[in-house]
Amino acid sequence: MGIMYTASGLCDKEQCLKEYAPLVKRIAHHLMARLPGSVMVDDIIQAGMIGLLEAAGRYDELRGAQFETYAAQRIRGAMLDELRNADWMPRSLRRDMRRIETAMSKLQQRLGKPPSEAEVAQELGMPLTEYQQMLYESRGAQLVYYEDFQGEGEDDFFDRYDIDSDANPLELLQDERFRDALIAAIENLPERERLLMGMHYEQEMNLREIGEVMGVSESRVCQLHSQAVARLRSYLKGY
Repeated sequence: MGIMYTASGLCDKEQCLKEYAPLVKRIAHHLMARLPGSVMVDDIIQAGMIGLLEAAGRYDELRGAQFETYAAQRIRGAMLDELRNADWMPRSLRRDMRRIETAMSKLQQRLGKPPSEAEVAQELGMPLTEYQQMLYESRGAQLVYYEDFQGEGEDDFFDRYDIDSDANPLELLQDERFRDALIAAIENLPERERLLMGMHYEQEMNLREIGEVMGVSESRVCQLHSQAVARLRSYLKGY
């Protein structure tokens, strides 16, 4: 009986991996919008398949939508563990994002409106194409970093919210005052960037799909996403 059970279990596991491999790819490509260009999607997919393999142990008891929800959690968790271990957002890219945020803050105060790409590039003292390349390379930009809580002078990002020293990004994002400020910041984004963020985070569209809707290339969507995140961070710094 034990041999028959094992054979059945292996069959279930193989069926599970075959059926849900597209889910791994879908989650990986969605995650890639938040990762720098140095991260290879195949590495993320490989980590996700390991997560799916771990989830497959419960394939015989959870089926359909219930299993997909469970598997998606394990897949994302495995991908994020891989990214943490790989230190996926180099400090040099974070410094570039801080430069962009500072330029945006100065221009917003001076102009009284969200600055254009050309205006940000001019403020940074570089050609527009160089600024856009910086945005593309900083595609892993996040709204909140753990470094924001470490008290490094001007990088001490959210002191005004009175979050204690043991806080983390998740706690901050759950803070009602911060959520209200974030909603206001999103509403103040230029229309195209506001639509992009909605498509990506609310409708869970990947970069290619967003590019098709907007009529631009996937790399251009990467640039606009990084710029939108920089606008949000600069707005929240001054909130």
